[in-house]
Amino acid sequence: MIDNPRQRLSFKNLLFLFVNKEFLIFLFFLAFSGVFWLFMTLNGTYEKELKVIVSYDRVPKNVVLTSENTDTITVTVKDKGFALLTYMTNKQMVLSVPFDNYANRTTCKGTVGAAELTKMLYTLLYSSSRVTVVKPDRLEFFFNNGQARRVPIKFEGKVVPAQNYYLADMHVSPDSVLVYAHKSIIDSIKTVRTVPVNLTNFDDTVTQVVALQPVKGMKVVPKQVKVSFYPDILTEESVEVPITAINMPEGKVLRTFPSKVTVRFTVGASMFRNVQADQFRVITDYNDIAQGAEKCQLHITAYPPTVMRCVLVTPSVDYLIEQQ
Repeated sequence: MIDNPRQRLSFKNLLFLFVNKEFLIFLFFLAFSGVFWLFMTLNGTYEKELKVIVSYDRVPKNVVLTSENTDTITVTVKDKGFALLTYMTNKQMVLSVPFDNYANRTTCKGTVGAAELTKMLYTLLYSSSRVTVVKPDRLEFFFNNGQARRVPIKFEGKVVPAQNYYLADMHVSPDSVLVYAHKSIIDSIKTVRTVPVNLTNFDDTVTQVVALQPVKGMKVVPKQVKVSFYPDILTEESVEVPITAINMPEGKVLRTFPSKVTVRFTVGASMFRNVQADQFRVITDYNDIAQGAEKCQLHITAYPPTVMRCVLVTPSVDYLIEQQ
C-alpha cells in the first residue's frame, strides 16, 4: 500500500483543529465558571473597614483650629460585595463637617456626637449599606481666635555616641515653636517635648527630623524640628595645679612637697585648647593634718565643666608647717 503524503498532512490538520477546538471550549467554560464564581462571591454579604477623611468646612478666617483640620475615622460597613468593591475602588471618601453647626464659642470646643456622626456617614453610603462600627465613635475639635505663644523645645531621648566619644553639643532648630490653644492651655504650657529619640554608637555628626509630641487641643507650628548631634573623640590630658591649703590658723604656713600636683582628666579633643590650669583647684585641709598625719590628703574641689573623670596622679604629699 502506498503512503500518500497529502492524506497524512490532511489528517494532521484535522487533528490540530480538533485539539484547538477542544482547548477553546475548555477555556470558555473555565472563564464562564470563573465569572459565575465571582458573581456568586460578590453577591454575598460581607463587612469591610473603610477609611473616611473628616474635613471641617466653613471655618471663619479669624478662627484657628488647634486640633487637626482634617482627621480620619474608621467605619465598618456591611453590604453585598458589589457595593464594598465600589467603595474600595473609588477615591477616598470625605465627610464634611460644618464648623458653625458644632462649634461652642464659649469653650472653644466642638463635638459631633455618635448618633449625629453615624447619620452623616450614611449620606456617603448606598442605601443598602449598614454601618456597624465607627472608630472613634464621636468627633472633637478645638479652636481659638488666634491666641499664640512661643514655647521652647525640650529634647527627649537617649543619645550615646560610640566608644571613646562623647556628645559635645546638640542643636535644635528651631529652638522654640508657636503654640495655639485655649488660654488655659497657653498659660500652663512651659515646653513642647520631642518624641523620644534613641540614637547610639555614632561617631560623626547626625541630623534627624524629629516630630513633636502632640497635646490634645493644642496646635504647634511647626510640627517637627531638626536636631543635630555633634560627637567628639575623648582624649586623656593633664595639667599641673598648685596646692591650696584651707582652714590654716593665723600665723602658720603650710608647705607641701611638691607644691604642684598633676591632675589627669578626659576631655573632648576640640575642647582641650580651652582648658586652663587655673580652672582647677586642689586643696588640702589643715584640720585633717592637725593631729599629726604623716601626709596631707589632697582633694579636687573645682574643674571646668567640659572635662570628665578628674583624678589626682598623687593623692597625698609630704608637708611642713612653719610658724611665721
